[in-house]
Amino acid sequence: GVDMFGKRLGFLKFKADIFDKATGQKVPGIVFARGPAVAVLILLDSEDETYAVLTEQVRVPVGRLILELPAGMLDDDKGDFVGTAVREVEEETGIHLNLEDMIDLTAFLDQSTGCRVFPSPGGCDEELSFFLYRGRVGKEIITQLQGKETGLREHGELIKVCVVPYRKLWRMTADAKVLTAIALYEMAKTEGLLPQKI
Repeated sequence: GVDMFGKRLGFLKFKADIFDKATGQKVPGIVFARGPAVAVLILLDSEDETYAVLTEQVRVPVGRLILELPAGMLDDDKGDFVGTAVREVEEETGIHLNLEDMIDLTAFLDQSTGCRVFPSPGGCDEELSFFLYRGRVGKEIITQLQGKETGLREHGELIKVCVVPYRKLWRMTADAKVLTAIALYEMAKTEGLLPQKI
């Protein structure tokens, strides 16, 4: 099956007959191809608390509302991961970020990984780049963001912004992107890989 995004290929679903060269054994070859994507962990320090900015949207495959990181697919073939990350954050939360303030958390992975995360490699080719933005804001910004309705309505995005204390984030959602971002951030912090301002 093929799903088009306007004139552009969006999703491709197919079955391939794949065989292991060494053994001749058939390897499962059902593929959902969606390509590269980005996700952004936004941490905002306000007074004595660090908050994470999430989106909440209905996810039909799991039949429920899910708290997620602002995220999206690369819309072109230029490979502009950080530009896509900044654009998705603005579309999904209304927050404008600068390219130079983004930290690529996946860049800290070993080069053998391709510095990307594969969330479901048994059936999907999606590869994710995770970015971090950390800033300081007044409490009024946290209040303004909470519950804000966003998203590209013409694309069916019905998004609500949710701001939660970062210390509680890992328990508040089952979204793998959120949990992966927490792990990447915490390990990079522990190993002293983040810039001093973070």
